Amino acid sequence: MPERRGAHPPLPQELATRLLDLLVAATALCLLLPLILLLGLLILLTDGPPLLYREQRLGRHGKLFALYKFRTLRPGTAGARSIAPEDDPRITPLGLWLRRWRLDEFPQLVNVLRGDMSLVGPRPLPPAHAAALPGEVLEILLSVRPGITDPAALHFLAEDAVLAGQDDPEAVFLARFLPARARMQVEALAQRSFSGDLRILARTIALLWSPAARRASARAMRALL
Repeated sequence: MPERRGAHPPLPQELATRLLDLLVAATALCLLLPLILLLGLLILLTDGPPLLYREQRLGRHGKLFALYKFRTLRPGTAGARSIAPEDDPRITPLGLWLRRWRLDEFPQLVNVLRGDMSLVGPRPLPPAHAAALPGEVLEILLSVRPGITDPAALHFLAEDAVLAGQDDPEAVFLARFLPARARMQVEALAQRSFSGDLRILARTIALLWSPAARRASARAMRALL
C-alpha cells in the first residue's frame, strides 16, 4: 500500500489547488456557457424535464453532497441501478451521446465552485460502492476532495462501453473495475503535486475526446475481465 503522504497535501499546496479550482472552473463556465445552454435546450426539447440529475456522493471526510450532471436517463429510472453501461435501456439517445463524450459532466464545474469537488482528484463514490472497498483504501480516498478527473478516470474512459453486454454489469464493476480504479487513485494521491495536477488537466483536455484514447482504455479494461 503506498504511503499516505499524498493524501494530505501541505496547506500551501491545498490553497494553490483551491485557487486553481476557482479560476479554471469559473473561466470554463463562462467560456462553455453557450454550449451548456445549447445542451440544456436539446435535453428539454428531446427528453423533457428535469434538465439536471442530482446524485448523492461521498465528498471529503465522507460528507455527502449532491453531484450535478445533465440528465441522461429516462425520468424515474435513475434509482434502479447505479451502473449504466452503454446498452442500458434507461439511457436516452441524446443521453448516450452526452455520456460517451462526458458532456453530461459539465455541471460538475458548479460542484467545484461550491467546494464539493476539485478539478483533479478521485471520482466521488456513491455511498453504496464505498462498502466494496477496504477500509484503509476508502480512508485515503475520502481524505481529499473528489475530482472531475484524475489518471484513473482517464484510464477508465471506456468503462460504460466495456460493461455493455455483461449479464450483471454492476457486479463486474464492483468486483473488477472498482478495486483496480481505487488502486490507481491511491497511487496517484501518493505522488500528487500541484504541477502534477496541471499535467493531468492538460492530459484530460488532450485525451477526453480522443477516439484513440477510448480504444486504448477499452483494451486495458477488457484485460481486467
